[in-house]
Amino acid sequence: MDFDLWWLLPIPAVFFGLGWIAARIDIKHLLTESRALPLSYFRGLNFLLNEQPDKAIESFIEVVKVDPQTVDLHFALGNLFRRQGEIERAIRMHQNLLDRTDLPAERRTMASYELAQDFMRAGMLDRAEQLLAGLEGTAYETQSLAHLIAIYEQEKDWAKAISVTERVAELNRTPANKEIAQYHCEIAQAALVKSDLVAARAGIERALAVHRGCARANLVAGDLAMQEGDPAGALEAWQRIETQNPAFLALVADRVADACRKLGERPQAIRLLRAWQGQVPSLDILNALFSLVLEVEGADAAAVLIKDELARNPTLLGLDRLLEAQIQAAPPERRHDLELVRGLVSQHIKRLGMYRCEHCGFRARQYYWRCPGCQKWESYSPRRTETPEGFA
Repeated sequence: MDFDLWWLLPIPAVFFGLGWIAARIDIKHLLTESRALPLSYFRGLNFLLNEQPDKAIESFIEVVKVDPQTVDLHFALGNLFRRQGEIERAIRMHQNLLDRTDLPAERRTMASYELAQDFMRAGMLDRAEQLLAGLEGTAYETQSLAHLIAIYEQEKDWAKAISVTERVAELNRTPANKEIAQYHCEIAQAALVKSDLVAARAGIERALAVHRGCARANLVAGDLAMQEGDPAGALEAWQRIETQNPAFLALVADRVADACRKLGERPQAIRLLRAWQGQVPSLDILNALFSLVLEVEGADAAAVLIKDELARNPTLLGLDRLLEAQIQAAPPERRHDLELVRGLVSQHIKRLGMYRCEHCGFRARQYYWRCPGCQKWESYSPRRTETPEGFA
């Protein structure tokens, strides 16, 4: 049977007709939806486009009153304002949601959490704390507790920080011994500044009970012993760091040298610091060792010490100390030139010798137990580096 091609001619017309009908249905549906939206919605969009966010907020508030289904619009705009730094507007958006009596419990919880974040960004920590504390047992509990820890750390309310951190560890089933030990050390450090030696000792003991490897606890214990007039006890505390984390010996090298001076045991200190420098070489241990050798054994012995260290680990600090030893041993006519060279080296050293966070790379001239950049605890290496800023 022959197939007639003319039967194919109506097919394009059929498809065109179906497409036209579908388009009409879509347009009709779109028009229906647009008519269903309140006029305030379009007025609010117009205010946003004309960079009038305050008037836009008022219009969107009217939208929510007329149509509760637009609550998501409030959340979206509130978060947008917060990200752009418009904190007051974000607070207004989220506060308006909380003021509604017909808001479902789940959305009310979400609004509380978002408003708490607004208050944190605005620096209104007391109001943020109140909202976050009220989210216990909700889906936002874990996130809220993390924010509460940040608030308590900022306010230096270490007792509350300990309580909340313990709760987070319980929820996550992940130990937080290192952080809790640091909080106890902060309490001990603050008590030591106030000469409250009983509270300082209690904080140290709690820190070590939580985390036996907390080197900072023994560092503070040594400071406590020195404040009590017990340099021998201080040395004993600082030497315990060697069994915890030898890298932190760099932080107590100068303290050890001073304690031994008070005890009249400079040669013993030299032997101890030599052993530490061989075990965990650092700029700080070398600096303390050089000063003691210079005092006890003289400039020639100090120069030999530095030359040996420079052969193993060339550093500008080592060169500076070598020049210092040579200046003391040099005849008067050579000292001027050596002092000139040392002055140039010293100027360059001032821009180096930085501590660096191993988590975010933040650099600082002093050692921080908690990084000012990423807020991590014990993320700084206790060994200073002479790598210029901007280099890894």
